[in-house]
Amino acid sequence: MPRRSYDQYCAAARALDVVGDRWTLLIVRELLAGARRYTDLHADLPGVSTDMLATRLKGMERDGIAVRRRLPAPASVYVYELTPRGRQLLPVLQALGEWGAPALAERRPTDAVRAHWLAVPLSRQLEGLGESGAVEVRVDEGVFHVRLGGEPVCPVYGDGAYPDGEPDARLTLEAEACGEVARGAVGLVEAVRDGRVAVTGEGALAKALRGGTS
Repeated sequence: MPRRSYDQYCAAARALDVVGDRWTLLIVRELLAGARRYTDLHADLPGVSTDMLATRLKGMERDGIAVRRRLPAPASVYVYELTPRGRQLLPVLQALGEWGAPALAERRPTDAVRAHWLAVPLSRQLEGLGESGAVEVRVDEGVFHVRLGGEPVCPVYGDGAYPDGEPDARLTLEAEACGEVARGAVGLVEAVRDGRVAVTGEGALAKALRGGTS
């Protein structure tokens, strides 16, 4: 399939040749959760047509930011996942989320929402704490978990409770605090300090979220 290009000798233009099409970066957002089946991607990208999703995934394979592989038996299903180059788009999405956060001041009646969509912007604040580990997050829409490490890790997040034992910290955000943190009106540590976000856990991450206190 041919690739459209801006035909400009510019790094930003070259990047947009690859990820500038509608839906591509949102597919990356979903694949930061790890390998996903086509049906799972379609379910978590409300509004995308099946043809458009298939086209974008083929383009991402062609451009080396995603791969399609078959899981071994007994699953024997095909999944898509990011390549190392695709995982390098995490800070791009984090920066876009930070820039776009003020637009979340009002939730429109037509807006879809998934709990894990908070994971990418939240991961940026959590990385700022300088600690590695896992954080489990509960919001009104559900539960997800975020992984933090010294090296780029994937999956960066996942739906549901943290699956690999006890997380280093658990956060509970009610709707108002969740909205404020998502749109950057308040920092996560500040919201914890003000009692709008509950933290449990005794590890370094939990202590850092409490501002360094136990």
